[in-house]
Order: sequence, then structure tokens, then C-alpha cells
Amino acid sequence: MPRFLTMVRVDENDVPAGGVSEGLMRRMGELIEEMTKAGVLLETGGLTPTSEATRVTWSNGRISYTDGPFTETKEVIGGFALIQAKDRAEALEWTKRFLQVHEEYWTITSEIREIAEG
Repeated sequence: MPRFLTMVRVDENDVPAGGVSEGLMRRMGELIEEMTKAGVLLETGGLTPTSEATRVTWSNGRISYTDGPFTETKEVIGGFALIQAKDRAEALEWTKRFLQVHEEYWTITSEIREIAEG
């Protein structure tokens, strides 16, 4: 079965002041449990803010490092899920359900990419 990486993109400047609600955490936990029992979810995680990140760039034969925050960045990857689904349609359905556990005031995007095998 193909594997897919789902990257959750958020605008770090648009996260609700109170952070993630208890209701969202509960709903997300329930969905994660369901996905795990279904054998779909292989790994999931949230990422620290870009203020704690370092970008490593290879350009013109040299390595350079830039510590966050990155002021030119608006939308960043805030989390991920590695899932195994029978096809892209199933991966999209699980991703849609993940987005829908969030309250209406959230603006998030998930990018789904199949992992190239072999």
C-alpha cells in the first residue's frame, strides 16, 4: 500500500491567542486513535515554531545556516502525518477529516504527497 506524507501548513502569525483548545485536542486524539486502529496512521507530530528552527542551505558549493524566526515566511509546516492508505482518495479522506476537527476560526492547509518508493 502506498504511503503519504501529509504536511499541515499554518500561518504562525494567525494561531489563536489561546492556542489549541481542549476540544480540538480531544477530537484530534479520537481521530488519531481511529486512524491507528484502522492501520492507516504510521507516525504523526507537531513541530516547534520557526523561531526555534535553523535553515541549512547548500548554494554555490557552500553551506550556510540561518536561525529563525524567518520574517519572510508566512505559511510554515506546523505538523505532519505519515499514513498508509490504499490510494490517494483514501489519503484525502483522512486528511479532510483531520482538517474538520479544527474549529471554524482556524485557517490551515494540508499538503498530501505520496512517498516515492524504490
